[in-house]
Amino acid sequence: MENLLAPIKAFLKCDTPDEWVTEAVKKENLAVLLTDHLICELKAAQSAMFLIRRYAVDADSAKALLDWLKPYEDFAYRQIGDWRELEKLKLDKSMLVKSGSRYGQDLVDKMVMLIREELHHFYQVLEMMHKYDIEYDKIESSRYAKGLLRHIKTHEPEALIDKLICGAYIEARSCERFAKIAPFLDKPLGDFYISLLRSEARHYQDYLTLAEEIAGHDISARIVFFAQVEADLILEPDSDFKFHSGTPAL
Repeated sequence: MENLLAPIKAFLKCDTPDEWVTEAVKKENLAVLLTDHLICELKAAQSAMFLIRRYAVDADSAKALLDWLKPYEDFAYRQIGDWRELEKLKLDKSMLVKSGSRYGQDLVDKMVMLIREELHHFYQVLEMMHKYDIEYDKIESSRYAKGLLRHIKTHEPEALIDKLICGAYIEARSCERFAKIAPFLDKPLGDFYISLLRSEARHYQDYLTLAEEIAGHDISARIVFFAQVEADLILEPDSDFKFHSGTPAL
């Protein structure tokens, strides 16, 4: 596990504060932790879907992606449907790169794999919530992702590059937090979080690789910029406990 985490810790500018871990392992915060984790998995899938719909695939492929995600969104945002049916849903259509797109099959393939895995994790979190007798209820998102995304440039291809860098930081932080709290949780939940590490680590690497490939030039300055933004969000006092929240405010 340390070999997996070493590059992630080097990529992130700070560790998760111990104060956040203390809050995360409290039994009274389990429902919030799992519910917010659930929504984070869906938002990760949505973000990846948005990228390939916006930049890479043809209209038929874009519609197939929307149809694939709709039952998950119906459950999460409108509380429609039976969560047990979600695992049966698959993307059967091949994703085709749209004519004239600057971005190739590699972007599509990496993002489709990421969507598949995030939606599977969404289902697994629901299984874990069921195990711990936690009813799903909607909650507000934390400030974290918005705090990163507000710094994205508005012109292309820099906007896409920034989005991919932000995606890398979100996935890397998720991975770091899974590893950080797993030893302190009930064994089934701790084991589940450890099981997520490998895919989350690959997601961060995929985002970063795509950002570097699409840029075609050194983006280290931009990576350093977002590293500081991300660290500030993690270290600054935060009165709203969530999976990606900052240091709990006293």
